[in-house]
Amino acid sequence: MNLIFLGPPGTGKGTQAERISAELNIAHISTGEMFRQLANEGNSLGVEARDKYWGKGNLVPDDITIGLVQERLKKEDCKNGFILDGFPRTIPQAEALEKIIKINYVIDIESTDAVIIKRLTSRRQCQNCKKIYGIDVPPKEEGICDICKGKLFQRDDDRESVIMERLNVYNKQTKPLIEFYKSRGLLRIVNGENPIEQIKADILEIAQK
Repeated sequence: MNLIFLGPPGTGKGTQAERISAELNIAHISTGEMFRQLANEGNSLGVEARDKYWGKGNLVPDDITIGLVQERLKKEDCKNGFILDGFPRTIPQAEALEKIIKINYVIDIESTDAVIIKRLTSRRQCQNCKKIYGIDVPPKEEGICDICKGKLFQRDDDRESVIMERLNVYNKQTKPLIEFYKSRGLLRIVNGENPIEQIKADILEIAQK
């Protein structure tokens, strides 16, 4: 089962991808987390991507992202299927992906800008294990990770000014993907403002048909 999760930033794509990948025993591939890891390791490509692109709410160039994803899909954990979370984000990326592998469903998790901004500005991530907390999944102790007791921090791309830019970029460059996949009969829509468990159930119903 090869899935793509679409939707604006803050609709819970990452949270749902983690849950669905565990349920279906398929890989969860987050291009955003891949770039963040490279930047944290001091990798020149990751640092460039952060400082010039996603750290400012802009998209990483297609050729860099496509190459990264193509190599990732060759890994052993993708043999049973995968969820792409954060890719493709542009029509050229989607067209390139079509030449690489077949996609079963594209799930669009929808939400309003007001709800997205509220969710993202309250989001915090563990500096050690990278677990994300927020309105729907708050930590038991303020500022401390439940799992490893690491300190929680706000990511650069979760500041309101950056969020607004990310939404603008999404509407201009990524939203056309909805029509792209709709025309191919692959698009399925899920209400991203429902409770987390309901969203998960809705996605599983689609994926298991």
